[in-house]
Amino acid sequence: MPDPTVPPTPPVPLDALLARADLGLRRIAGPADPAAVVHWAHTSEMADPYPYLLGGELLLSAGVHIPDGAGAGYFDAYVSRIVAAGGVALGFGVAPVHDTVPGALVEACDMHGLPLLEVPPRTTFSAVARALWQLMAQARTAELRRVTEAQQSLATAAARPDPVPSVLQQLARRLGGRAVLYGPEGTEIAGAGPDPGEAVRTALAKLAEVVRPSGEEPSPSSASDTVAGLRLVAHALGNGEGFVLGTAAPQRDAGDHTIASVAAVLLSLLTGERHSGSGAGRSSALVRLLLGAAPAEVAPLLGEDRWRVVHGRPDGRVAPDPVAASALGAALGSALVDVTGGVVRVLVPGGRTVDRVPGWTLGVSAAAAPPDWPAADTQAARALARARATRTPVLRHGDRPALADLVPPHDADAHARALLAPVERSPALVDTLRTWLSLHGSWDRTAVALDVHRNTVRQRIARCGALLEADLDDPDVRMELWFALRRT
Repeated sequence: MPDPTVPPTPPVPLDALLARADLGLRRIAGPADPAAVVHWAHTSEMADPYPYLLGGELLLSAGVHIPDGAGAGYFDAYVSRIVAAGGVALGFGVAPVHDTVPGALVEACDMHGLPLLEVPPRTTFSAVARALWQLMAQARTAELRRVTEAQQSLATAAARPDPVPSVLQQLARRLGGRAVLYGPEGTEIAGAGPDPGEAVRTALAKLAEVVRPSGEEPSPSSASDTVAGLRLVAHALGNGEGFVLGTAAPQRDAGDHTIASVAAVLLSLLTGERHSGSGAGRSSALVRLLLGAAPAEVAPLLGEDRWRVVHGRPDGRVAPDPVAASALGAALGSALVDVTGGVVRVLVPGGRTVDRVPGWTLGVSAAAAPPDWPAADTQAARALARARATRTPVLRHGDRPALADLVPPHDADAHARALLAPVERSPALVDTLRTWLSLHGSWDRTAVALDVHRNTVRQRIARCGALLEADLDDPDVRMELWFALRRT
């Protein structure tokens, strides 16, 4: 978690503030440390500013708090409390209270290692704070530009014919260090950047093991360490397949984490299922279908002989979008997802059990070979309609042989066509009759399944009875009609 006491803007080197000619600040005590940075400016005339400091401040004071005749003991206590609070430097304003900086204050700052800046009379504390914010804004703009350029270069590298080495090379250049991709077995698959030495290589490989999913208990998504002056970071890639990105860089700027995170996302995509054996097979199947191949010819590329079709609709009136459809596919363990007419269709391997998914109503077909996929799609659609009408989270089409299997298919189809000929020109009548029969003649459930009013259902069923010249209350008639509808 980020430190809440650190502002989101980059800190400013103290030397950069001293270099502002318009301020006229002058260091008169304390070390000249180029690494000293200021997070913010704070003005206080408290004799003990410790309770009001967070750390990283340039504390500004005009010495109002200094009592008359204050000696070395007072200034020693004052400066020690600033150092204990994490203050970076003390800016002492000359005028209107003091004509010069007290000598005892200079000695105390030298003794405690606190930089002491003399603020001339013409420079207000507000001007110092404004200059600090301006320098922070410039640093922030430069950092955003650096991160944006790095993101663009990483995206370009990911589109190259050799994407993984290219991304690692760009990342290593942007961080000024070493970038390594470790495989699921812990071996180094690819790397870029200067060799940091055996000690760093060993430490980075061990750090990668910390974030690699073990299956026993949750692992952290990232881990860091410092070895031989280098900042080591390991990122577990988000594809869940055990790949890890490791970096070793001499420094850790604010934008380096963002740059490394972008590289980790790209490498997750590049090493994910789409580029694995099954993912490549699915891509090949899609290409061959688009180029005119028959489904039966490309089905072996998907890795399964039989598949189930699942139709899903989100509970409520919300139409599914691609993000929701992908989430359903992930829950069912399949990347073969399609959104059509407010319904999400998912192809799931036939041997996999389709369980309830919270927030969704599902209709599941029987396991089918490629020639029977269109029929399985119809089964899933009808199962979904019944599931919605009966408010059942998951409804599966039966897998066991039906009575219709005892009749030769040719004879069964001929009988179905003859029986349903009076209504076959009206798809609405056929769908209503099929749904009504599947729901045991329930007007309300049929209306819900078809998204129509219950009076519309009554009118259509009455019309079917008239055209078919049949008593639809007769169970034998219903059975015969259901047999015929199953053949269409």
